[in-house]
Amino acid sequence: MPWCLPDAGISVIDKETAVKNMKILVVGGGGREHAIVWKLAQSRHKPELFCAPGNGGIAKIAKCIPIKATDIGAMVDFAVKNDIDLTVVAPDDPLAMGMVDALQAAGKRAFGPTAAAALIEASKGFSKQLMKKYGIPTADYRIFDNYAAADEYLKSAPMPIVIKADGLALGKGVIIAENYSQASEAAKDMLEGGAFGGAGSTIVIEEYMTGPEMSMLCFTDGKTVVPMVTAQDHKRALDNDMGLNTGGMGAFSPSMQYDSSNDKWLMDNVLLPTVRAMEKEGRPFKGVLYFGLMLTKNGIKVLEYNARFGDPETQAVLPRLKSDLVDIFEAIIDERLDEVKISWSDKAAVCVVLASGGYPEKYETGFEISGIEQAEKTGALVFHAGTAIRDGRTVTSGGRVLGVTALGDSVRQARILAYAAAEKINFQNKHMRFDIGVK
Repeated sequence: MPWCLPDAGISVIDKETAVKNMKILVVGGGGREHAIVWKLAQSRHKPELFCAPGNGGIAKIAKCIPIKATDIGAMVDFAVKNDIDLTVVAPDDPLAMGMVDALQAAGKRAFGPTAAAALIEASKGFSKQLMKKYGIPTADYRIFDNYAAADEYLKSAPMPIVIKADGLALGKGVIIAENYSQASEAAKDMLEGGAFGGAGSTIVIEEYMTGPEMSMLCFTDGKTVVPMVTAQDHKRALDNDMGLNTGGMGAFSPSMQYDSSNDKWLMDNVLLPTVRAMEKEGRPFKGVLYFGLMLTKNGIKVLEYNARFGDPETQAVLPRLKSDLVDIFEAIIDERLDEVKISWSDKAAVCVVLASGGYPEKYETGFEISGIEQAEKTGALVFHAGTAIRDGRTVTSGGRVLGVTALGDSVRQARILAYAAAEKINFQNKHMRFDIGVK
């Protein structure tokens, strides 16, 4: 099965084949979607861009459509009535709900995995069983849907231990328990207390592993696998990896922990086996497959899969992409990714997330944001995540508000530039970590 390392040459496609007046719809409204729209806007195809529902920043480069990202019927109807040539489904929920399936059934081209393939993220139990069946290295685990049985297991389980909600929980359904009391409480909260709603009706109890974490995003058409450049994100809300888990407080690329000498081992033992396993299970995966990895003392192991671009890793990775993202998406849909060579910048990237104070728990919104233009004048990219336009003013509308990304000759230089730009942006209750790119 062919594959390419991410330092290959640029896509070789005759420029005369560029599609004129191509219409592209991006589903979602966060920082990841802003980065995707921003990159698509650079395409040689010069697409007319739409985003549903979009946000205050995306509105500057695409027409925002007031359709919820999970409203499959309305999204398909819009794509059909407006002759959309390509729909990019970016968030996890609509993928798991089958938006790509519905678009394809309506005769529309869509980028992203089907619901059957998106289960690799939508169910941690499924992904763990897949890894066990096909010998893909991961932590030891048990699956429970009954608190009494889970509690009995925890009484003799080694501590610390990890408790995970089986379903989608906005990146927050993971509890690291230091002792039996904490573990039992977390299991009870999920299984009987509805801590994560239906996502926690089944839980995975997993061996606690230690080591640096790393993200590896890959393009795949179900047969060919093309790794992107490496990245690392920061999930905890506070400096020094303290505080609650969040959707991500920042990211940087490349990973400073990963040794490229592991490329072949990773391809042969993790990346290709996962794609082949999904094909064998009758769930061929086409889209972006995200591997959350841990570099343990016993080798590289898979922490989790995501069935789409990571957030905020996308804001650090896509600015390094030199190739045409439209060409890549089209090749994946047509299962000809092996024909496309993908080129990456040697620059490093750091993305610092500016969040609403109190995130990921209770926080207030509606505060005016100032300084975005000043930050952009430094050369930084400002990706909007939770913003809206009200009376001509940009205001906060979510927990994660902005992602400030800078490129540099090294991660150290990129983080200096990113923080210098981030300091120029202000809004009430602004919160950020000050150690992104340090670990």
